Amino acid sequence: MTARKRRGAMSGKSGSGTHGPNQPMVYEIRVNGHLDRRWTDWFGGMTITLEENGDTLLTGPVVDQAALYGLLRKVRDLGMPLISATRVEPP
Repeated sequence: MTARKRRGAMSGKSGSGTHGPNQPMVYEIRVNGHLDRRWTDWFGGMTITLEENGDTLLTGPVVDQAALYGLLRKVRDLGMPLISATRVEPP
């Protein structure tokens, strides 16, 4: 069997953005319901923003996909409905 080198999604290169290969990506994770700010440490220092519509926005750097999945698992463990997880350009 011959192995072929794949290009594209698995190449480690992003299509756009200004972050370097060693810089974490910034994510916004939106959940339904208000989450108390005391959970900041549990969510790895993510900024917790309580929105007027009743949602909570968790914003901050995420080092890799495994860390993102870990954050999403914590949202699941709290029983809060996940609305979205979006990668955003760093400030």
